[in-house]
Amino acid sequence: MTTQDPPIITTQEFNIPTEKLWEIITTPKLMRSWFFEQIQDFKAEKGFSTTFLIEHENRRFTHQWTIILVDKPNTIVYQWNYKEHQGDSTVTFNITPTITGCKLTVTAKTLEDFPQDIPEFKRESCIGGWQYFINERLKAYVSQ
Repeated sequence: MTTQDPPIITTQEFNIPTEKLWEIITTPKLMRSWFFEQIQDFKAEKGFSTTFLIEHENRRFTHQWTIILVDKPNTIVYQWNYKEHQGDSTVTFNITPTITGCKLTVTAKTLEDFPQDIPEFKRESCIGGWQYFINERLKAYVSQ
């Protein structure tokens, strides 16, 4: 992803209350079930930081997240970057009520270019990743 790319926006509707979805996207034990198993700790508090390692095809991606905005139970924004790689981004999780439950909109915006010679940082890979986590994993978890 580069700063020239438009943000990646992924949406999904759920037939559960806003507060329940907030709990699922901000509670470490629940996040490990649909997001990243490696998350050790997470707090929906401005200034909270966490790191965890993902290894893929002999490449290391130490995720570094810092919470920069919390408006419970509607919005949480992470600053998201990687220890081993240049680049910086924000990811916004926004929950809005619907007639039947709520809608989650995830917006990933690049603030500083990520290396384009690494496949995981290509726009298509990032789009696929967010669709996988939100439209497949999270949707399946909520539907259990």
